[in-house]
Amino acid sequence: MTQPAARGRFIAFEGGEGAGKSTQTGMLAGALERRGLEVVVTREPGGTAGAEAIRALLLDPEGAGWTPEAEALLFAAARADHVARLIRPALERGAWVICDRFVDSSRAYQGAGGGLADEEILALHRFGSGGLLPDLTLLMDVPDELVARRLARRDGGENDRIGGREASFHQRVAKAFDRIAAAEPERFVRIDGSGTREETHAAILAAIAPLLGEA
Repeated sequence: MTQPAARGRFIAFEGGEGAGKSTQTGMLAGALERRGLEVVVTREPGGTAGAEAIRALLLDPEGAGWTPEAEALLFAAARADHVARLIRPALERGAWVICDRFVDSSRAYQGAGGGLADEEILALHRFGSGGLLPDLTLLMDVPDELVARRLARRDGGENDRIGGREASFHQRVAKAFDRIAAAEPERFVRIDGSGTREETHAAILAAIAPLLGEA
């Protein structure tokens, strides 16, 4: 009888704008593939056709504004489709899933940033996505001044509708990430993202070593 595939692993990158999540997602995927693992790289909001359509609605700087409640519902809907159609099937066949943002971004951005209760965000997540959480969440820590330089190079001064919000919003987001990580130390590892890409990548490899059985 054929044995079912071992469940894959789910890793999420979190942090504010310009923290280097996308760069490190790609570097980690390459490192895991060189170990012979199947790797699925994805992002939130997005990852499936339906979720990408919602992403376009949410992030278009010229698009309609949303109330905090409507925004939270849209993110939860995109995540529900993403989890059902991409993340869970990949994990069930034994793939490693690396996601640029997941539910903790909703807790920080729509929750703390938008003034919604953390339990409200988590209730939507339990309903839409079965409460799925990453095996490991890597929180990228980068000083504000370095983030500003990175964003200027990356975006040419232009931001999407959420990234371009006022500084006080992003301060609330940063504090929320700190609070969530402190409350769930078994799931979070903070990564110093202020060094070179290679230094940050080395720290990430050290953080995931227990999942690889290398610790």
